[in-house]
Amino acid sequence: MIYFIGAGPGDPELLTLKAKRVIDSADVIIYAGSLVNPEVLVTCRKDAQIYDSAGMNLDEVLAVMLAAEAQGQLVARVHTGDPSIYGAIREQIDVLEKKDITYEVIPGVSSFVAAAAALGREYTLPSVSQTVILTRRAGRTPVPEGEDIVSLAQHQATMVIFLSVGQIEKLVAELIQGGYDETTPVAVVSRATWSDQKILVGQLNNIASQVRAAGITRQALVTVGEFLGDKFELSKIYDRYFSHGYRQGETK
Repeated sequence: MIYFIGAGPGDPELLTLKAKRVIDSADVIIYAGSLVNPEVLVTCRKDAQIYDSAGMNLDEVLAVMLAAEAQGQLVARVHTGDPSIYGAIREQIDVLEKKDITYEVIPGVSSFVAAAAALGREYTLPSVSQTVILTRRAGRTPVPEGEDIVSLAQHQATMVIFLSVGQIEKLVAELIQGGYDETTPVAVVSRATWSDQKILVGQLNNIASQVRAAGITRQALVTVGEFLGDKFELSKIYDRYFSHGYRQGETK
């Protein structure tokens, strides 16, 4: 049996109970050592075979998986955050499905929700934004047509941008070109929930200099939008005059 496991953003206590149970009982563990906190492996079996996929290619990862599966071993393929977001699991799953190998995906806490928690902010504020765009800037890996930063910025929704902090100046320029005002609030969260977590808060017109001064070049999310501000309407769900299926609202 092969499990694809979301290890969460960094703090090992954010590992789900199911993920921990599988990791602790696995015969073979393949983890993304460049991103996954090694502390999530401290309670694994002493005889477990552990591979760091940071230095492996797809064929090598699959070879380990398939060899372990052929021996009836339990495999934990451990990805950072949640494996469904920039986890590159589909290319692994397709091979398993073609070979009729059973697998399961165990979701994890993504860094984008960990970043919101670190900021103490809500992405979907009433009257401000009800849409969250998760994306990345085009780099060595291109993005599909219509999904470039300039195009997505035109929606003026909350944006959470992965894998782009190393190109912060170009990112800022594209966000402004897409329609965000240069005074739009921005927060950069580096290594959310790790012991060395850093948070930078500013505006589009000054965040790049802050990022460079802090020496942040990777493992950081750029969050953009008025959700970082202080103006919003209270939710209807807890409005004393609002009725729903579980509560009758009061009469004014």
